[in-house]
Amino acid sequence: MPQILYHDDQLIVVQKPVGLLAQAAADGDDSLPKRLEAQGLAVKPVHRLDRATGGVMVYALTGESAAALSVLVQDHGKFIKEYLAVVRGTPSSTCGEMEDLLFHDVRRNKSYVVDRKRSGVKSAKLAYEVLETVGTQDGAMSLVRVRLYTGRTHQIRVQFASRHVPLLGDSRYGGSRNCPLALWSHRLTFPHPVSGEQVDNRSIPDINAFPWNLFDEKYYK
Repeated sequence: MPQILYHDDQLIVVQKPVGLLAQAAADGDDSLPKRLEAQGLAVKPVHRLDRATGGVMVYALTGESAAALSVLVQDHGKFIKEYLAVVRGTPSSTCGEMEDLLFHDVRRNKSYVVDRKRSGVKSAKLAYEVLETVGTQDGAMSLVRVRLYTGRTHQIRVQFASRHVPLLGDSRYGGSRNCPLALWSHRLTFPHPVSGEQVDNRSIPDINAFPWNLFDEKYYK
């Protein structure tokens, strides 16, 4: 049963499990909307998380809130998404911003950093802060908090990988294969589409499981 973090008559905020689709599948495959529907909640997706990424996300429950949230999602100054990630190595600075031009190859379902604008290329921006770096037998690993300012396909994964600090478990972009993708939707903050009151919910990964268990628990609060 999905963990519900917030619920009213307009929207629902839930914790998406790793490995579960965020949108209903045409072939009827298991998905978070399907599980919520089984609980009597007919949800309307307004944003997405990759199947391999777990954590907090919001669904609309009415047409009114779906329309409002779909617009709000595009305003990254109001719809604030923060992630936790574990990268192999250490970024060159303990905090900063990454700005790139990204091209998504739909056929290969893979994004690339490119050096000039052309058809299909979109700008991508995020801010990050290194919370802790630890040494392991496989080298240094860092827990990083990320705020997205754009929402491009595989954005966090490809922007860190392009700087030689790929996410752990991300074999598509140069990370290891020995664990699930170490990317978690940690916090979602936005004004309620009807009342305007701030909705602020957090979710944490399984801090007893690798690689999240490498770091001090205080960073997950």
